[in-house]
Amino acid sequence: MRIIDLHCYAGTREWAACQGPYVEALAKYWNRSWVGKSEDEVLKDFTDAGVDAVLVALDLETTIATPPVTNEYVHAMWKRHPKRIIQAWGAVEPAKGEIAIRQVQKAVNELGFIGFHFHPIMQHFAVNDHRYYPLFEEISALGAAVMIDVGTTGMGAGLPGGMGARIRHAHPSAIDDLAADFPKLKILMAHPGWPWVDEATAVALHKGNVYWEMSGWAPKYFPGNLKIDMRARLQDKVMFGSDY
Repeated sequence: MRIIDLHCYAGTREWAACQGPYVEALAKYWNRSWVGKSEDEVLKDFTDAGVDAVLVALDLETTIATPPVTNEYVHAMWKRHPKRIIQAWGAVEPAKGEIAIRQVQKAVNELGFIGFHFHPIMQHFAVNDHRYYPLFEEISALGAAVMIDVGTTGMGAGLPGGMGARIRHAHPSAIDDLAADFPKLKILMAHPGWPWVDEATAVALHKGNVYWEMSGWAPKYFPGNLKIDMRARLQDKVMFGSDY
């Protein structure tokens, strides 16, 4: 059986550096070391796990001022290892306005990306904010998809004020609005969506253009009703992602 991991970060030292002040908080939150590896070590992990990876770029420049893991970075990694890395999600900062739109156009037309990942909590915005609809209009017009985090995150957890991040930005109701306003846009919710798992389930079931991947959590922590729904009414909606 072929295993496609839809949510793989580059995992390299550059990727770790991109997360800046959140690295220490993440290590404490997840109770494991949070350090970057060499590219060869990352590819060995993918190979040993038997997965074909879809890489995810990361850009938090407007909120924490760290150098992004750019679209060009993950594209180059993809092209160096095409037998194991099969596609990539781009990253753009909605707050960059026209710059973000040009980055979207380049990522699709020149780099051939499948779509774009958004991290509403860390990028300090909600996807149903109409100020950013021109960006989603362009993505939809290009026929690209979006992967959007739902639910809380370890980024900033336990720090004073969560370093300014608001978990409500990642509520599934924002996905519901976006899906209704852009019915041709393929939307993939990322992560189980806690504490709003039932709301995320409702959105996945109601909106034909919304799908879901369960990265970031070990299955033993999935709520019981989610485990049942994944095998039943969500069986054609749920995909695999690791959040590597």
